[in-house]
Amino acid sequence: MHTVEFARLLDILMKDYQSHMEVNLAPTLTTSQLAVLEVLEQLGSQKPSDLIPFLSTTPAAVTMLLDRMERGELIRRDRDETDRRIVWVSITAKGHEEVQRGIGIRTDHLNGVLDKISTHNQQLLVFLMGKITGEK
Repeated sequence: MHTVEFARLLDILMKDYQSHMEVNLAPTLTTSQLAVLEVLEQLGSQKPSDLIPFLSTTPAAVTMLLDRMERGELIRRDRDETDRRIVWVSITAKGHEEVQRGIGIRTDHLNGVLDKISTHNQQLLVFLMGKITGEK
């Protein structure tokens, strides 16, 4: 088995990715905020509880994250007109701009990482990662 070596290399990749993203998204975004903005951009308005699976965190942490995002004018929270207990989270114009900036930062970084191997090996890597994650 190659478990130890796989874990070591995965850890290096993840730390490099996290570090790059945090430095380049700052000061207006974090990786968690980018994840929320991407969900809102793709799926439209969501309830805070709908965001939990995308963040792998607790409801309290989501609330704090949304508070910061609302103060930064990245999202808006509105009460449902028919059921005032429900809150809808939606992306703002500034949020749209920031999600595009964040995606660009991520794309540039990952292009640099993948450029180290051939196109064939990139396809093979994506295929194998799909097998590991169960996505393909």
